[in-house]
Amino acid sequence: MARLPEYLRALHNLAETGHETVSSEGLANAAGVNSAKLRKDLSQLGSYGTRGVGYDVGLLIDQIEYVLGLTQRRAVALVGVGNLGHALAGYDGFASRGFRIAALFDADQERVGEEINGLVVQHIDELPRVAAEESIAIGVIATPATAAQRVADQLVAVGVTSILNFAPCVLSVPEGVDVRKVDLAIELQILSFHEHRKASLTALPAAGGSALTALPGGLAVTESQEAIGT
Repeated sequence: MARLPEYLRALHNLAETGHETVSSEGLANAAGVNSAKLRKDLSQLGSYGTRGVGYDVGLLIDQIEYVLGLTQRRAVALVGVGNLGHALAGYDGFASRGFRIAALFDADQERVGEEINGLVVQHIDELPRVAAEESIAIGVIATPATAAQRVADQLVAVGVTSILNFAPCVLSVPEGVDVRKVDLAIELQILSFHEHRKASLTALPAAGGSALTALPGGLAVTESQEAIGT
């Protein structure tokens, strides 16, 4: 399931550039996976392509969008219009992928009334009314970590059962509520690990030996131990 959005993104790009069909190799390259895995994934959708022709781009888009529940435009409420929230609210890519930013909220009275991408920021106290009027299906949290749990509770209370959390914290939600977490700092830390590992391997003595990574307190681990730790 996690790979289907990648296939869909690649297919939309192909459709926008005038491609009506695509080979498994071409789609796999565009999506960043190997072609065998792609063919296996798509076979689960009942889509096997045509030998010598490939996959029908439009048909495959329809199949994947159906599986992902994108045959209807889902209304999204975004809570928190600071720097990150402001950028998300102004992003035009959501609409072309089946989502409609229906409402913007913030607790800061100085933000309330601000217009972003055609929507006026409302106070978070208006969430129950707006959620009912707009049939909000998904909530996006872009608040500081200290406010995120409270916002999650408010979203759940008005019937939202899917939350995308950009706040750097872990949310506690009832069973049946799905949360996806996006933490940019964690992603940077993972990249930092890979940079550190590459630097350690580059520093290996020419005559061989083990890659040592210094640890606080004067300890060190070998490359094999480092791998076990990850």
